[in-house]
Amino acid sequence: MERVAEQMEAQLKLWGLKIDRLAAKTEIAGVQTGFYTLMHIDELKALHAIAEAKLLEFKVAGEASRARLETEMKNAGKDLEAAFKNPMP
Repeated sequence: MERVAEQMEAQLKLWGLKIDRLAAKTEIAGVQTGFYTLMHIDELKALHAIAEAKLLEFKVAGEASRARLETEMKNAGKDLEAAFKNPMP
């Protein structure tokens, strides 16, 4: 496995834990969670799933398509990172 895939895999684990923590906060009894908070968590989960799929695709790809897939994988990671930095209103 290439270094870039290992880095992405590690980052996805961290983001997954962060998403799980955010989701757990919304499930605490007595806490009223806003619509946009729930939507933001759903968006993060979806972007995380996309990034994981791109990582898996990259891992199993042949050498010919790795350059394209590396770009797609990095872009998916950037989209997820941006969603963490800029939550929905």
